[in-house]
Amino acid sequence: MNGQRLFLGLMTGTSLDGIDAALVDFSSTPPRLIAAQGTPLSDDLRGQLLALQSPQPNELHLAQLAANAHSDACADAIHALLAEAGYAASDIEAIGNHGQTIRHRPECGYTLQIGNHARLAEKTGISVVGDFRSRDVAAGGQGAPLVPAFHQALFASPEQRRALVNIGGIANISLLIPHQPTCGFDTGPGNVLMDLWISQHQGLRYDKDGAWAATGHVLPDLLAQCLQAPYFALKAPKSTGRDLFHQDWLSTQLAHRSDTPADVQATLCALSARSIADTLRDQQIDTLYVCGGGAHNQRLMRMLALELPQTKITTTEALGVAPDWMETYAFAWLAKCCIDRSPANLPEVTGAEGQRILGAIWPA
Repeated sequence: MNGQRLFLGLMTGTSLDGIDAALVDFSSTPPRLIAAQGTPLSDDLRGQLLALQSPQPNELHLAQLAANAHSDACADAIHALLAEAGYAASDIEAIGNHGQTIRHRPECGYTLQIGNHARLAEKTGISVVGDFRSRDVAAGGQGAPLVPAFHQALFASPEQRRALVNIGGIANISLLIPHQPTCGFDTGPGNVLMDLWISQHQGLRYDKDGAWAATGHVLPDLLAQCLQAPYFALKAPKSTGRDLFHQDWLSTQLAHRSDTPADVQATLCALSARSIADTLRDQQIDTLYVCGGGAHNQRLMRMLALELPQTKITTTEALGVAPDWMETYAFAWLAKCCIDRSPANLPEVTGAEGQRILGAIWPA
């Protein structure tokens, strides 16, 4: 349409809170985010996807059913976004669909994001690019994080030492330092443990604004114990997910303790802030830009500011992209890279043997 190159990005992350969709025009420099929309996951679909995070009987069949339901929900989200933005399916070159991660085991040579891409192409009439992480893993990489390449392409500065941190279920960071290779990795839990804990004690999906955490006190001994997890001592490249930071891990940390639930929540918030900040202390970062759901957690943002008093901390709104849409914007960019046959991984980030074209294509 009018010389535009329009791509859609789709993302459902570790937090399993909803489907984010973004429509991006890549015909200009910088690209233009035209419209974005978030659609909550139904309780039924969220339950299906959560159940698949752990082994269970008949899980191959259940995974396929969940993939179908996930794709149907994604199709509905796309139709709603296009209707709101005033575009037709025929205007869109491709959808970049991350899918839902249910296993991430690069040390075993695989990562699995479910989503029936053929079904999504059929229901939308738009070509779909998916399975972005597998090629990087096949090349010896972690398959994650993938967004540092996107951050480098769009947000690196020739003068400023910048860092971007996406705080979803898991937090991942990109270090954009002039005259140095871009560095990025998963720092550890973002919201996932806080979400598990508040769900267990209050029946809520997340701690809005960090309000519950703000009523508690950080428990230094519990925080120190959690930080002894071997993952935090690993050197990059590294990536993680619910395969490590899950309910059983949290239960193990809390075994034989009788802490006030609000104090545990405050400590889990501090764990996210500390594990992010520990990666930045020696980097002399000018500005840390925060995106993802964690950008709305006021308690977490305050803790980051206390941990990094010499660093300006703001959200990616300052870069022209609202925090909620940064990651789905990235998957629109990854889809464009695949269509253009441009490599989109950073071997220095993921540990892959070289640059690779990421994703597979399901034509409309």
